[in-house]
Amino acid sequence: MSGEEEKFKILVTHPEVPQVAIDLLSRSCEVIVCQSWPPKRSEILEKAKGVHAFFWGGHEALNAEALDAAGPQLKSISTMSAGIDYVDVAEVKRRKIPLGHTPTVLNEAVADTAPLKIETNTWESFHLNWMLGQDLRGSVVGFFGFGGIAQGIAKRLKGFDIDSVRYTTRRRVSEDIEKEYSAKKVDFDTMLAESDFVVIASPLTNETAGVFNASAFGKMKKSAVLVNIGRGGVVNQPDLYEALKTKQIFAAGLDVMTPEPLPADDPLLSLPNIVLLPHLGSATERTRNDMATIAAHNVLRGLAGEPMFSPAYQL
Repeated sequence: MSGEEEKFKILVTHPEVPQVAIDLLSRSCEVIVCQSWPPKRSEILEKAKGVHAFFWGGHEALNAEALDAAGPQLKSISTMSAGIDYVDVAEVKRRKIPLGHTPTVLNEAVADTAPLKIETNTWESFHLNWMLGQDLRGSVVGFFGFGGIAQGIAKRLKGFDIDSVRYTTRRRVSEDIEKEYSAKKVDFDTMLAESDFVVIASPLTNETAGVFNASAFGKMKKSAVLVNIGRGGVVNQPDLYEALKTKQIFAAGLDVMTPEPLPADDPLLSLPNIVLLPHLGSATERTRNDMATIAAHNVLRGLAGEPMFSPAYQL
């Protein structure tokens, strides 16, 4: 569109999207920001009418209903997240709408969170075997998913003198990365059996949903600690509750869970050997600003018909 024509309209679906992104979008477009708190889907659907782009700031379902609410002129979407399990990717792609996300910028912040859950928290020294009593020194750390975040964690763990890394992925990483982190690709069962700490750092897909279940916990060491910084749906939470209650595994630390927020009466909250964080692995000001900026650039590039900075797929 030329300067004399009507500006593109962009819907920002969350009221807490950092101002740096709003300012960037506003330079050339009309920006509509949802104001309800907590965010209401009804407001998103109402304000979506006639917009040309979505800056999807929360984890509301981004599906055919939302796309239909906008209309056929919708031509660019970006989430402000690495995971896009709440997006009906097949439907967005079917409509030939470019979709962006922010998969790399939060690696450092989330990588910092995971060792923190393994190694430090509120002191409870009156317990002889409190959940963080397992020693990282000399341990084997297993990763379910070994992308940028997981490798960031492995980098930090080198300072704790761990023995080695086992990882389970569809594709092997480069030999240089394996050498740097003393990492070895193994199958899922081997990773579970050999690891003292198991870190879930994978997206939620049809293949990963619920794979950490009673069967998986039964293959882990009784001294093992499970850490989930991926997505809550990768873990069968009732099975995790039983595994922790019966001391089938030693402890767990979760930054993600299902649902979010976790109900106050959820059985997991009654256990002494679990630590929960409210999905704030990327919750640093710099990281959130960077995520918002990348998402904004994704939206603007999509509107201009240019390749997105970090596309979720190729059209």
